[in-house]
Amino acid sequence: MKKATGLLFTISATISLLYSCRSTKKIQTVITPKKDTIVVDTPPVVNLHDDSVAFMTESYKRIIENRIGFTAFSAKIDVDYEDAEGKKYNVNAHLRMYKDSIIWISITGPLGIEGIRAYITRDSVKLLDKQNKTYVARSVSYLQEVTELPLDLNSLQDLLVGNPVFFDSNLVSYSNSGEMISILSNGNFFKHLFTVDVEKKLPRSSKLDDMGELKNRTCYLTYEDYEDKKGMNFAQKRTINVAEKKKLDIKLKFKQYEFNETLSFPFSIPKNYKTSE
Repeated sequence: MKKATGLLFTISATISLLYSCRSTKKIQTVITPKKDTIVVDTPPVVNLHDDSVAFMTESYKRIIENRIGFTAFSAKIDVDYEDAEGKKYNVNAHLRMYKDSIIWISITGPLGIEGIRAYITRDSVKLLDKQNKTYVARSVSYLQEVTELPLDLNSLQDLLVGNPVFFDSNLVSYSNSGEMISILSNGNFFKHLFTVDVEKKLPRSSKLDDMGELKNRTCYLTYEDYEDKKGMNFAQKRTINVAEKKKLDIKLKFKQYEFNETLSFPFSIPKNYKTSE
């Protein structure tokens, strides 16, 4: 199931898994590859003036209010994926979700042959490897094992639909370039540098760095090609770059997507499939 877990990571990290300044001082952020890591320089934390705090708080409020709300979501996604060993994949992912309930994913290769089918709920992760005729059933903590991110069903759904994830209300600092606003927050797991456009407060990039001293992981996400569909602004192109000891690069292109339609989630286990660990 090694390939299955790798492809599950591709979707899960839709990383997805996985923003100090005075009001007159801008954040200086540099992301440069250094061997197999991404180096992120952030300025020191400083005390903020009352007007700066008010600005950050209002911007954060707008960002949260702009989250995509949905009952159901479906999409066809073109996925380009390069794993830590340098192997490249191009697959198609068919995604269906019911909010707070189910994530269903079917992954097919270039010839349209289905390789992996996943069924994720609040409590469990189930995988069918159709090439090797194996079946895996695990608790939802499997998402965290595969991605090494504190993912659950809700955070994974937010990641897939393009909502901010791990963006804590503990706001540290911000910068305003006139076109973009970057806000730095500190959470339980990550320092999060989140950048949105000034006008609509739509996500443009997201950088997460581990809070723990024992890890040196950076996750960088971008959001592009927004489309207003049924009153919801949706980023049709995403990139996810993760670096720690090794690098992982993912590109997602949403070719078709729909909100709040009636969906089915077919998932049955053939009798000749073997249970795999």
